[in-house]
Amino acid sequence: MAQVLGVGGIFFKSKDPKALMDWYQRALGVPGEHGYAVLRPEQIPPGGATVFSPFKQDSDKFAPGRDFMFNLMVDDLDGALRQVQEAGGQLVGEREDYGDFGLFGWFMDPDGNKVELWQPKAKGAEKD
Repeated sequence: MAQVLGVGGIFFKSKDPKALMDWYQRALGVPGEHGYAVLRPEQIPPGGATVFSPFKQDSDKFAPGRDFMFNLMVDDLDGALRQVQEAGGQLVGEREDYGDFGLFGWFMDPDGNKVELWQPKAKGAEKD
């Protein structure tokens, strides 16, 4: 049986793709080439993973955004949230610690997409 090996990309529409890509480069250091970013598997930190998870139709997990949400892994959640805010992004909700899963924070990008930032807890790391 053929099986999925990972997420090959996140593709979405934007009213100004170049401006949005430039914003992500400034706010989070997203490596951009030719209008898109390439995030290589070897960049994923220990404990990181790609998650594929449908939600129930009545879930409010993506509010106040659309019917989807990006999740981007970061190496420093608090630093990334500061950078997003300094770049004009709107923080949403409170930073949360999900124990063995790691730290999470959320923001709205300039196009109104809700984005979740995740700092994975390294495998073998002690609980805080």
